[in-house]
Amino acid sequence: MATFESIYTAHATVTGGRNGHVTSSDGVLDLGIRMPKEMGGSGGAYTNPEQLFAAGYAACFDSALNLVIRTEKVRTGTTQVTAAVSLGKNEGGSYGLAVKLQVAIPDTDRELAQSLMEKAHQVCPYSQATHGNINVELALI
Repeated sequence: MATFESIYTAHATVTGGRNGHVTSSDGVLDLGIRMPKEMGGSGGAYTNPEQLFAAGYAACFDSALNLVIRTEKVRTGTTQVTAAVSLGKNEGGSYGLAVKLQVAIPDTDRELAQSLMEKAHQVCPYSQATHGNINVELALI
């Protein structure tokens, strides 16, 4: 196994699973969790694990993208990443995830934007963690 030096560790605690509550150790995250209506839950003004994963992945990917942009000394407009996280059933009947990242890099020609997006996918820790485990689709918008 490769050497790993921790820079930061986040802590979140959930009670009640998909119909429970999540808090972070610093108290910033303090949310109710409910199954979405599409899964037979009540929905409403609550979050769910897929939304939390989508938020984390989008934030991480946008940060990686901006790192690549700075490193390559490219001028762009303000970037935006939207992550769509889908929960579904795999062939064997178990549950799995799929992700589609929609990436906007304004004021940049399409070929350069595509290259920046693909480089960010190599840098992003979420992309590295999911590589080979779930389907991640990149879409330049």
